[in-house]
Amino acid sequence: SLGKLIINPAVRADYFKFNYQDKLTSDYKTQSENKVKISPKLNFIFTENNNLQFFIKSGMGFHSNDTRVVVKNSGKQILPTAIGTDIGAICKPFPKLIVNTSLWYLYLEQEFVYVGDAGIIEPSGKSKRMGLDLGLRFQLNDWFYLDTDVNYTYARSIDQPKGRDYIPLSPDFTSTGGLSCQKFNGFSGGIIVRYL
Repeated sequence: SLGKLIINPAVRADYFKFNYQDKLTSDYKTQSENKVKISPKLNFIFTENNNLQFFIKSGMGFHSNDTRVVVKNSGKQILPTAIGTDIGAICKPFPKLIVNTSLWYLYLEQEFVYVGDAGIIEPSGKSKRMGLDLGLRFQLNDWFYLDTDVNYTYARSIDQPKGRDYIPLSPDFTSTGGLSCQKFNGFSGGIIVRYL
């Protein structure tokens, strides 16, 4: 910690054991792969005062969403590296309002895409995503709250030519928002709207 600045380095270690058994074949057997992934992180947080904070967060991780891809590739490139960073701010312009904003970028060494006709997940090359997130939290009174999140994402495949570089099942605009009450005469509940 350097006054108002906090520097937060970290390392994450993950151990994976993937098991897959295809019971649709007459001579099915269990296929298995193991993998270890080390992921460094580095965050900078600058707190101007109780109402304003800036941050830069960065780190490496991994992308893996289907065991069939892992065992089919015999353990090679089964945990492709993901590199991400986001820059943003959290501010409290009024006592009961919190605004959270960030610009972010995510690089994937290998994108896995679901192919519906074949019912499989297949590797489809490198990808990048960039986006903007905006979140609002407003406390109307002691028990009534309003919150909303709006997210824009630009997602493209790096290995494909322009026009054919869209990533399937990757929405460009999402949002959630709602009203909720907490402990009002013993009642808690809410109404949430999601847009995808």
